[in-house]
Amino acid sequence: MASSPRAGGTERASTAIRVEAVSKTFDTAAVLHDLSLDVRAGELLGLLGPSGSGKTTLLRIIAGLDAPDRGRILFGGDDATGLPVQERAVGFVFQHYALFKHMSVADNIAYGLNARRRADRPAKAEIKRRVGDLLDLIRLSGFGDRYPSQLSGGQRQRVALARALAVEPRVLLLDEPFGALDAQVRKDLRRWLREIHDRTGQTTIFVTHDQDEALELSDRVAVLDKGRLEQVGTPDEVQENPVSATVLKFLGDSVEVEAIAEGGHVSVRGRATPVAAPAGLIGPVKLYVRPWQLQLVEPEAAHLSGVVRSSYRSQGRQRIEVEEAGGHVLAVEDFDGVRYAAGHPVGLRINGGYVFA
Repeated sequence: MASSPRAGGTERASTAIRVEAVSKTFDTAAVLHDLSLDVRAGELLGLLGPSGSGKTTLLRIIAGLDAPDRGRILFGGDDATGLPVQERAVGFVFQHYALFKHMSVADNIAYGLNARRRADRPAKAEIKRRVGDLLDLIRLSGFGDRYPSQLSGGQRQRVALARALAVEPRVLLLDEPFGALDAQVRKDLRRWLREIHDRTGQTTIFVTHDQDEALELSDRVAVLDKGRLEQVGTPDEVQENPVSATVLKFLGDSVEVEAIAEGGHVSVRGRATPVAAPAGLIGPVKLYVRPWQLQLVEPEAAHLSGVVRSSYRSQGRQRIEVEEAGGHVLAVEDFDGVRYAAGHPVGLRINGGYVFA
């Protein structure tokens, strides 16, 4: 089976799906605004954004479950906008499994094949072979005779994925596939889905509002907000080079600091920072700083100052909340292991950040 490249490897140049200037309105609410996006063959693309950003609507339009008001959907260069869902050859996995309770695991997986017209339906022996291969792939060999009620949530979701793969879809679409599962099962299934994708090379689009999930799984991430595509890029690109404050704030914690742009540099309270100002930007600006871009220092070397409000350990790092005189709270990540008591005065130096024109 083909393998899918991760970020930093050789990327396939061909386009499996092209979304061209798609808009969609429900009643009087505009859900998608002139959105365009290319999905590369063999990649795993994450659609990431807050609730109401248009992620699921875009996925349903690609699947043929909804029609756009304007724009086109192309599959491999062919206009699929008017094709019914049955003719698009897509596999769809929902958040809540949607398995047939009265069917065994094997029959659930084989459903799409058995439902085909007689002329297009594989022989029974071929269907049985394909189901067996998929049970091996999802690590549920020997579970074919069980029923969905006899499986855990994670096992049901694996069966739902196998059922979608059984019909050898042109593209696999997953809508919040792990949303109904607990945290540890979600983490386990993330790793498993990435392994499955690397083994099959299946072009895959999945919707999530979980930043960690999208950044861990995806070859590329498309960040949506209010029906518009804000940015598309590798996980490193969208994290390290966000194109807007919207992307930056959605992809992790940040603090907003009043600053001044002048001479191509950004200063805070009269002290220069290492942050470059966008060309031509002069005057007051908002500087956005990640917690790890702040450093605890002596007051004379600080850009900001305040007192420790709380301090705790999180995933091998110390997270400190510092309250400025005006009540503004800044989060700092520190690695020196020093524990700071509440009320302890500290200075903060800004070692990096983002300014948007």
